[in-house]
Amino acid sequence: MVSGAILVVMSALALLATGLRGTGRLAVPRDVQAEANPGAPMPGAPPGEASTPAATERGPVEVSLAQEHLMGLTTARAEYRNLGKTLRAVARVDVDETRVGQVHTRISGWVQKVFVDYTSQQVRKGDPLFTIYSPDLVATEQEYLLALKAKRDLGSSAYPDVAAGADSLLEAARQRLAQWDVSPEQISEIAATGQTQREITFFSPLTGVVTERKALPNQYVTPDMNLYTIADYTHAWVYAEVYESEIPFVKLGQVASFTTLAYPGQVFAGKIDYVWPQMDPATRTLKVRLDFPNPNLKLKPEMYGNVEIRVPLGRRLSVPESALLDSGLRQTVFVQKAPGVLEPRSVQAGVRSDGYVEIVRGLRGGETVASSANFLIDSESQLRAALTGMTLGTGVAGIGGQAPPTGQGGPVQAGTMLQISFRTQPEPAHVGINRVIVSVRDAAGQAMDNGQVKVALSMPAMPTMNMPPMRSEATLGFLGAGTYAGEIQVQSPGTWQVTVEVQKEGKALGAGQFTVTAE
Repeated sequence: MVSGAILVVMSALALLATGLRGTGRLAVPRDVQAEANPGAPMPGAPPGEASTPAATERGPVEVSLAQEHLMGLTTARAEYRNLGKTLRAVARVDVDETRVGQVHTRISGWVQKVFVDYTSQQVRKGDPLFTIYSPDLVATEQEYLLALKAKRDLGSSAYPDVAAGADSLLEAARQRLAQWDVSPEQISEIAATGQTQREITFFSPLTGVVTERKALPNQYVTPDMNLYTIADYTHAWVYAEVYESEIPFVKLGQVASFTTLAYPGQVFAGKIDYVWPQMDPATRTLKVRLDFPNPNLKLKPEMYGNVEIRVPLGRRLSVPESALLDSGLRQTVFVQKAPGVLEPRSVQAGVRSDGYVEIVRGLRGGETVASSANFLIDSESQLRAALTGMTLGTGVAGIGGQAPPTGQGGPVQAGTMLQISFRTQPEPAHVGINRVIVSVRDAAGQAMDNGQVKVALSMPAMPTMNMPPMRSEATLGFLGAGTYAGEIQVQSPGTWQVTVEVQKEGKALGAGQFTVTAE
């Protein structure tokens, strides 16, 4: 958390007495001054008694009409809207495993003719694949012909048992041929010609593409050999992975869309047909499988694209996403209590959708909130809360009414005396990239615009820990109303010295020192 001071080189008593209404600053109503400094006595309270309201880091602010136009302040109403969440993920196309078949023979023999002789060849169900010569099959055909002759000769016998025996023998021979994948048409042809067929043709069991072929002329094959693998591509599986926070929105049967660079502007429609029961521990994602019709075979296995799953959420209380300030630890909106008066309020946010964010708790329907210039309002709100909580009299004060340590908080005078505040987002700061926000005011409390603000973080060497000195610097950008912001690198956890330097038109106006503890 940022420790240090807001630099005040002016009479704070005079500053608060003016109300700041005519100076161009955002003013703090008198009734919130004690709330921002819970350790100070309440107005009218006996000496020695402290106020009891809970401390706050932000205070209400007042904005004149001219300031609203200058800041570009806009407002929006909290309303119930039909929200929907869109899940997006990179996806990969694969074969529908339920539409893959293999071709085996149920007899041993020698391959004679091969009609499908290369992989990736397209076949239709019933197309001939190869012929086979099998001594066992020829012998069974001869048995069938003998049974057929016995049926003709004995079928009209005066003895019922003899006729029934001939029928049973014929049916047994027919079933044996059928179990060896001899088609009914081939069996009928054997019966019609009265001749055995030396070669029997085997046909494709499904429509698709040959992905594997092992049938070769004159090859001896057995039932355990896979001669062909055929895949039906008229349906495709698409695999995608969703993040852990999106799992509650994924359900079987949900409609999804798929797009790919191969077909710009074309959207394929499908649905979720399987959700994995476990997470991927490496990526912390959950895999889902989607089924897409593919009649034109446009979706090729191993093709990449993007999946979108639209999840309707129903009517929910929401505000524009720009109205929410989310620091990670706290979510805040500024509620318009009266024309020109904005009050910070902690809320609990829910899902975000199409530029809106759901408000689960802390806001009522019909209330008006600030929807732009929130960073400027937030900076002023925190500055006002801090100023209200300072001990007056020295001209240099720390947060909460305590003077800053020696050497910290004192501005460098160069013809202009400044008030400088410093904070980080998130609070407390963390190792890595952090956002820093600096507010600069002159002696009269006016925002100092269009200046040059530099921030430096430094940590001395620690020989006992074998750590060299560290330093990071950043030049902040001007946001408006005396507020400057930018990003800076925090290289390690610990307490850092912060130096803020302010210049304008090449002249040094002031500087301040703070400390920040990073986690």
